[in-house]
Amino acid sequence: MTSNPRLVVISGSKKGLIFPLTTNETAIGRESGSAVALNHVSVSRRHCLIQREGNEFKILDVGSVNGTFVNGIPINEQMLSHGDQLRVGSLTLLFLTADTEDTTSGHLVLLNDTDLITQSSSKEIKPETLLKTRPEPTEFPQHERLARDLAVLLKIATRINRLRHTQDLVREILDSIFEVVPVDRGAILLTQDDKDLSPFYGKHRRDENKPVNVSRTVIQRVLREGLAILTNDIKTSDSLSTAASLVAAQISSLMCVPLIVFEKTLGVIYLDTSDPIARFDEDHLQLVVGIAGIAAVSLENARQMEWLERENSRLRSSLAIEHNMIGESQAIQDVYSFIQRVAPARSAVLICGESGTGKELAARAIHDNSPRASQPFVPINCAALTETLLESELFGHEKGAFTGAIGKKQGKLEVADGGTVFLDEIGEMTLPMQSRLLRFLQDHKIEHLGGTRSIDLDVRVLAATNRNLEEAIKNGSFRADLYHRLNVVKVTMPPLRERRDDIPLLASYFAAKYATECKRPVNGISPEARTLLQAYDWPGNVRELQNAIERAVVLGSADTIGVDDLPRRVMEAGDNAMTGVKYYDAIKDAKRQIIKNALELAKGNYTEAAKALGIHPNNLHRIVRTLDLKAAVKK
Repeated sequence: MTSNPRLVVISGSKKGLIFPLTTNETAIGRESGSAVALNHVSVSRRHCLIQREGNEFKILDVGSVNGTFVNGIPINEQMLSHGDQLRVGSLTLLFLTADTEDTTSGHLVLLNDTDLITQSSSKEIKPETLLKTRPEPTEFPQHERLARDLAVLLKIATRINRLRHTQDLVREILDSIFEVVPVDRGAILLTQDDKDLSPFYGKHRRDENKPVNVSRTVIQRVLREGLAILTNDIKTSDSLSTAASLVAAQISSLMCVPLIVFEKTLGVIYLDTSDPIARFDEDHLQLVVGIAGIAAVSLENARQMEWLERENSRLRSSLAIEHNMIGESQAIQDVYSFIQRVAPARSAVLICGESGTGKELAARAIHDNSPRASQPFVPINCAALTETLLESELFGHEKGAFTGAIGKKQGKLEVADGGTVFLDEIGEMTLPMQSRLLRFLQDHKIEHLGGTRSIDLDVRVLAATNRNLEEAIKNGSFRADLYHRLNVVKVTMPPLRERRDDIPLLASYFAAKYATECKRPVNGISPEARTLLQAYDWPGNVRELQNAIERAVVLGSADTIGVDDLPRRVMEAGDNAMTGVKYYDAIKDAKRQIIKNALELAKGNYTEAAKALGIHPNNLHRIVRTLDLKAAVKK
């Protein structure tokens, strides 16, 4: 692997552009002076920075309106890894630091700079032109050779369509060519990152350990001009008479054909022979061009499949590291650290915190990063079921155990055998149920409701509550011995008001999520709206923020979430926090008067009034409803 840090634009009008990261700090934004200049309305003038320290790269959002995302997660600051996907506004870029590894799987292929094309006898022709020409008869009658070549093409197509990996494909392609063309040496060379050429597989008919020499000049010309080249008379060439290696190899004929798919050149097939009797002719060239046309499609599909497999593996790894949770504040970093430490253990975990702080997300993260990750994760809400139903849900029941038990049923603990059960709202469990759960935690055995047989289970128990269990123990509503069994290790999820720095990241994530679900373009959140979101205390925590952003996306009409799209409680709390006085009423009165004046001048015509105000008519209707202006407008 060699270091070659760069950004590749993979979506939008600038798709395909490559920006090398050669300085210690690279600015990304809409400004023309930015090192990575992305002239798009969704990109802020100064959007983000990439900083380099040695071989490490870090991306920082610099207060952009629409946020900066890494692998779909909004960030303020994050270290980058090879293959990370960055979203800047609505544009997606790929961060790469390494060239593709040399995957030569056959014999050694050596590039040299000797020009093997002679002026005395050579043919240079576009592959598509060659396939349209009518071949002349040679040693075979015309119809016999044509039938043989078609049979060869069908055989190769059948073979390579069974293969899905590039390494297997290039070997099969070259081996098939050696069966039908009198070639001594051959190689397949493929481009990497659409520019660099890498020897991929070489074959020598008589000596498996001997390297295959290919002409760099020939190959570069084929790549550059898309030509299929055939040349003979190499021995008599004045320009090659002093090349000792070529004279020793006694090369008499050479062919080089491009691998082209969708007007994109993937690489070349290079062939030569030292047998003066078995010289290549135009029929050989036409056959190899046909093989290259079939092979190029299969190679492109194989490379795309391999890229998707690598990306899938990388994203799975990334998700496991991120725990599917969003935030960079110290409070949430402490939670990540806790999850990393406790996940490998078998101990019970008690997750405390206010409603809406993400207790179930933390439980899932513990399970997903544990040795039990491939086994079931079974959540159950203890507050949502009556005592009898909860007992049946947890422990299962036998047929006839109670009225309505028409058959045998496995309990959630049994379903989770080998994995994890998550008991949400454990503080709402009744005392008799607490007693039965305590017995299971002691011996890891259960009996079905109405049953007599004990069932051994291997289940890790994670529990969550928004109640103060110490107080519940004092007032007798929770068992102290069960609390100590569950409270082997404990974590308290921080409320959103204690991690305000994470609010813009969470808001950006939810805005992008619901914009996709609602199929409505939302480019981001205005700076004023972000300020109000951070000023509000969010008693409902992340769940309340999520609902507020969903409402803003559903009801809003502009492409950016603004102050007017937020719930009134958020705006009022923000006004109080920023000024110390409640001036929201004054602003609201001013808005009322402006809207009334516009509608009066337009004689009640909403479309005309909206045009005069410079807003969308749907937005005007919403403002009228929000400000309770319907009655005033009718008057």
